[in-house]
Amino acid sequence: MAEPRRDLQLRLAIVGCGLIGQKRAANLASRASVTVCCDVNIQRAEALSKITGAAIATTDWRSAVSRTDVDAVIVCTTHNMLAPIGQAAADCGKHVLIEKPGACRAAELDPVTEAATRTGVLVRVGFNHRYHQSFRKAREIYESGVLSDLLFIRARYGHGGRRGYEQEWRAVPEISGGGEGIDQGIHLVDLTRWFLGDLKLVAGRAPTYFWNMPVEDNAFFLLETESRQVAFLHASWTEWKNLFSFEICGRTGKLEISGLGGSYGIERLAHYQMSPEMGPPETITYEYPMADNSWAVEIAEFVEDIRLGRQPRPGIADAQAALQVIEQLYTKARA
Repeated sequence: MAEPRRDLQLRLAIVGCGLIGQKRAANLASRASVTVCCDVNIQRAEALSKITGAAIATTDWRSAVSRTDVDAVIVCTTHNMLAPIGQAAADCGKHVLIEKPGACRAAELDPVTEAATRTGVLVRVGFNHRYHQSFRKAREIYESGVLSDLLFIRARYGHGGRRGYEQEWRAVPEISGGGEGIDQGIHLVDLTRWFLGDLKLVAGRAPTYFWNMPVEDNAFFLLETESRQVAFLHASWTEWKNLFSFEICGRTGKLEISGLGGSYGIERLAHYQMSPEMGPPETITYEYPMADNSWAVEIAEFVEDIRLGRQPRPGIADAQAALQVIEQLYTKARA
């Protein structure tokens, strides 16, 4: 385990300056600053460097992750480059936050683990949905024990794409690793694992219904734990009206999360607690109309990981477990 750092002022390299890199930069904890911005598009790197005050803008990710004035690297690239850049950063002794899904395949993260173990650095994988306010509250309620044993999870997540979506990098399997299953579906798998534990695929489908692309635009999962808890998950690029719904059903209560803010609607958590006489449950509803702060909370946790020398959660093992479920889906779909 890495040694705690008491007076930490983290210096970052951001590799990948598109939408997610910009979100990461906009939500940095106060103890972090940006040294270098890197992107295959130099104009994007230069634009983000002006916003963050970074001294360097470059297209050379290898030089960015090896700089002596960089303590940690945030990797926000296309899926095929996440693990190679994460490994190189760890090889150089840099802590790493790799954007979800972490890689195209679970095995691609093995060299990242080896490099991190050898150099003693910490690696977090950016499943930021765990840090939405509704999920943090849901986890608090779950850990209080009032739901008793969990029975099943039912979840849906989707959007409708946009004109030209079939021409974007997500539609190229060599770059994306897959379609909607590895895009939004992996968030549902990670969140389900967070509550139920390890999962195996019982049945699933990965069809392409609408978009003219060689990857799936819908992903259906029927998952089960060793103790026979079940999860039914559906991720869709043909939802048209953005949707997020996540239901956690226990023996004595249920949690229902809907919306993620913005186009997904106001983020809400409903807690239905079974009464002793059963019948209509006592219901408490939490609403979070304020701006999404999950990105800022996650970055703050990453800084704390480094300051305290603690292993990040979610980390590489969590990403690999989620990716293995995605791979099971794709294997069954091909068969």
